[in-house]
Amino acid sequence: MEHIKELLYKMADDALIIGHRNSEWTGLGPTLEEDISFSSMAQDKVGHALNLYQILNEQHGEADPDALGFKREEKNFKSCHLVEYPIHGITKTEDGGLASTSGGYDFSLIRQFLFDHAEYARYMALTESTYRPLANFAKKVKGEIKYHIIHADTWIQQLGNGSEESHARMQNALNEVMPLALGIFEEGDFEGQLISDNTFIGEKALKEKWLEDITPIIERSNLKMPNIGSLEPALGGRKGYHTEHLKFLLDEMTEVMALDPRAEW
Repeated sequence: MEHIKELLYKMADDALIIGHRNSEWTGLGPTLEEDISFSSMAQDKVGHALNLYQILNEQHGEADPDALGFKREEKNFKSCHLVEYPIHGITKTEDGGLASTSGGYDFSLIRQFLFDHAEYARYMALTESTYRPLANFAKKVKGEIKYHIIHADTWIQQLGNGSEESHARMQNALNEVMPLALGIFEEGDFEGQLISDNTFIGEKALKEKWLEDITPIIERSNLKMPNIGSLEPALGGRKGYHTEHLKFLLDEMTEVMALDPRAEW
C-alpha cells in the first residue's frame, strides 16, 4: 500500500501548507470580503489535511494527525514547491533563482487559481478511485473546492479585464507562478501502480485535464497562457527537497507544540 500512502501524504501536505499560507491573509486582505474568503479557504484546506492524515493513521498505521502535521522533519514532507512560498510572492534574482518579494495579492490569487483547479480535477478523478476511503472523501469535499475555484475564476477575470495595471500584475504573476504550478504534477515512485490498480488516473493525465480547464479561463481573462513546453517545472518537493521557505513555516507552525510536546489539547 506504499503507493496509496505516497498519494495521501502529498495531498495532505499540500493542503496543510497552502492552508497555513492562505491564513496569512487574515486581517490583511485587500478588501474585507477577500480577508474572509482566504481565511475560510485556509480553514477548509487545513481540514482536508486533517482528514487525509486520519486516513493515513486509521487505514495505514501511520502516526496520529498531530504528529504527522507538526512533528515531522522538513525532509519528510511531500508538499510541492508552489504551496511553500509566502503570500507576498516571488521574484527572480540576478543569477536566475527565485526569492521572496513584496506585494502579494496578485501572486496569492494566481497561486490559488492554479492550485485549486488542480485540486478540483484531482478530487473529481478520485471520486472514481478503487480505494474507497479516498473516493468517499473526494465525494465529500469536491463541493468545497468548487467554491474555491469559483472564487479564483471570478477575480482572475475581473482583474485580467480590469485596468492596465491590474492586467499587467495578473500576467506577470501568471508567468512567474506557472513553473511552480507545474511541480504539482511531479510523479512519485509508485505512479504506475496507482494507475494500474485504478487508485488514481496519474499525474500526467491530471496535468492534461488541468490545462484543459484553466486555458479558456485565462483566455477570457485577457491573459496570455505561458508556453508550457518551454518552462522548467519546479520539481523536488515530492522527494523531500524543498524551498527555503518551508523550514521557516514549519518552525512557526510548531512553535507552540514545541514548548511542551507532551501537552494534551
